[in-house]
Amino acid sequence: MQFEALPYRPCVGIMVLNRAGLVFIGRRFDDGPEHIDLTHAWQMPQGGIDPGEEPWPAALRELHEETNISSVERLGEIAEWLTYDIPHDLVGRAWKGRYRGQTQKWFAMRFLGNESEVDIANPDGVAHAEFSAWRWEPLQNIPELVVPFKRAVYERVAREFDKFAHQSKAADHTSRTKQT
Repeated sequence: MQFEALPYRPCVGIMVLNRAGLVFIGRRFDDGPEHIDLTHAWQMPQGGIDPGEEPWPAALRELHEETNISSVERLGEIAEWLTYDIPHDLVGRAWKGRYRGQTQKWFAMRFLGNESEVDIANPDGVAHAEFSAWRWEPLQNIPELVVPFKRAVYERVAREFDKFAHQSKAADHTSRTKQT
């Protein structure tokens, strides 16, 4: 099937902000098809929507499956679906060649729990972890840390959700990386 004829995979994307207005990012394992280098191995939680599932419950499920986080409040969502294409050479290696990219419904959430809730090594009892490390990062840095083909979506998410990053109660802008 030709690249342009392939559908987009329906997904959710989640921007989780802590009380200081920093964003949760996870470093993907370096054995996946999207891995290009260590600098661009980071992303926010995201994942597929199951058949018959609505986007908001999918976002809560994916967040818990990837991070073990469940103590959140909904801050907002981007009205339209954002899409990106994967590079042509990844089509056969990502999603078994069934999709040309993803169409994503993005949500912003505030993390209300304690950092001990975050468990990327064994999230929600899932056997295969998505991330090898995680940290809180200032929102303006996020687009430069993702693979280039996702950058336009992340720039849009950063613009749309910037107002939530500034609604923080603290001004601690340090980033620390947590390993598995």
